[in-house]
Amino acid sequence: MGLGITLDSSNKSVDKIVDRYSQLFTLPSHKVINLSLFISCLVGGLLVTLPLISSLYGVFLGLVQGIFAFLVTLLVDFGTTQIFMKDDPILNLRRCSFLSFSSCLVLFIFIFFANLTSVSFGSLNLLVKLSSLGFFVALTLRLLVFSTVSSVNYWRVFFSAFLQPTLLLVILFLIPSTLYNFIYQFSSFLVSIIAAIFGVQLFNLLLNRIGKEFLGIPSISLFKVFLANWTEGLNKPIEEVFEQLGNERDIIVSLLALKANNRLEAIIVVPNVHPGPFKNIGSSALPSMIQKTLEDKLQCVVSVPHGISGHDLDLTSQIQNEKILNGILNFLDFNIFDSKATPFIRINEGSVNASCQIFGRCALFTLTTAPKTMEDLPTELYNAILQKSNEMGLSSIVIDAHNSVNGSFKPEEITDYLGKAALSALEKAVHSRYSHFEIGVAKVVPEEFGIKDGMGPGGITVIIVKVGDQKAAYITIDGNNMVSNLRENILLRLGELGITDGEVLTSDTHIVNGVVMVKRGYHPIGEVINTERLIGYIESAVLDALEDLEIAEAAWRTEIIPKIKVIGEEQINTLSLIAERTAKQAKKYALLIFPLISVALTALLILL
Repeated sequence: MGLGITLDSSNKSVDKIVDRYSQLFTLPSHKVINLSLFISCLVGGLLVTLPLISSLYGVFLGLVQGIFAFLVTLLVDFGTTQIFMKDDPILNLRRCSFLSFSSCLVLFIFIFFANLTSVSFGSLNLLVKLSSLGFFVALTLRLLVFSTVSSVNYWRVFFSAFLQPTLLLVILFLIPSTLYNFIYQFSSFLVSIIAAIFGVQLFNLLLNRIGKEFLGIPSISLFKVFLANWTEGLNKPIEEVFEQLGNERDIIVSLLALKANNRLEAIIVVPNVHPGPFKNIGSSALPSMIQKTLEDKLQCVVSVPHGISGHDLDLTSQIQNEKILNGILNFLDFNIFDSKATPFIRINEGSVNASCQIFGRCALFTLTTAPKTMEDLPTELYNAILQKSNEMGLSSIVIDAHNSVNGSFKPEEITDYLGKAALSALEKAVHSRYSHFEIGVAKVVPEEFGIKDGMGPGGITVIIVKVGDQKAAYITIDGNNMVSNLRENILLRLGELGITDGEVLTSDTHIVNGVVMVKRGYHPIGEVINTERLIGYIESAVLDALEDLEIAEAAWRTEIIPKIKVIGEEQINTLSLIAERTAKQAKKYALLIFPLISVALTALLILL
């Protein structure tokens, strides 16, 4: 066939972005954080006091200081979240408490060694200098986190970062150290503040240049919108960025309607839109959204398998989802139905196989490489099949079965085989006998399986098509791919129920992506779901469908929804590049900037 198709790199780029953000750590509960903070404050109070006062009074004073440090930190964290971070979606009390716990540890360690050193050398000024260094490290840590995570203005960021370590120093250091010269202490800590602000501002400036260079958007701004989605599920900030970056495309949507006894029983909707990129962003949940919208309106079973599309056809926002839904709702007038269909024809070509079944003048294709890995197929394959079908006077609906994952996938190696298999199946179907056909439909949504298990809210739909003695089953599962060999096991079990052939399809929903901390970023169907229970649900639905077989008719439409914004391949690759380069440069800049500033600060403190 000679399609000459190369690998679409946008899929790998999205995987890199998902992997980068899926590495974000999760924090312990707020109770555990507070308990850890309390213990560290008590221990810290003792460590900073006992080197100076080695007595029971020192123990008492250290515990008192630790308790005060704990209470003040709680108060500051509460005030920070209620005042300075009140409008911030990410830095809640739990996260601020964890940051305060971290900065407490830094200060305690530095002041402890400062006390030991000052006692050893008999220098109170040395105590101030080392404590100032600890203050610089703690403040830098807090400024980095607040400035790169929070969306509030800089002054609110500064005071959120500044208050807790400053008050901690007052309790642990300045109050019991009345002999120290106040002006000297103040100047040392002021220099530390200036150094921390300069270092963090320089670090952020250098990182922001990467995003501005490629997209005109600061890298940290991009990080914040991704983080808002990853931590709090907020899709609006990141979708606003995608809307800026998106470009308009005309989207093809195909529908096959099946009715019996003048009542619509089922509709197969195949949008050539990719349901991505992940979680609740863009078109990730579009298959189940289409399903629910049409089920509510038509009161029938709605199946939404995966069309031919890749991540370059991810929609930018919920606004674009609404356009797709409204467009489909405008395509639901089916005036002409046909009562004839061909048998379900399957052709194997190398390591791939394709099926074709013609309803009236519409050819329905399914393509799969199972049990080998199968991922998104290139649109050139769809165009080749569409062109050949049109030459035969047929409409066509092409489904990417998306039903096996086990390792790498190289579409350029199997696309020609898939195309040849599909066209061979088409040739054979065209010359098959057209007969009246029957359908039976069913749907089940297993409550025990959720998105963390890899199953979306659309559940499982079953459409049985009986032509003559052949019963073919179209099983669609709302998930992102399946583990290898599960599809074969399902078809084998259905054969015991009298199903002659068929295909197991997934919707490729990305609502399941990025919700679990695993390497792939999601669980394909069957990876954590109990496969025996899953097959049991499918068997039960198939039996229900077989009981309701009725003489049927089919109607079809393929329409174009114009001017839909998608995140194109170029933008996806650029976002991936920014994420990769920013992560690498962040390590480089951090190892360069902060040690140099620390050395400069140390030298300056020595001169004071």
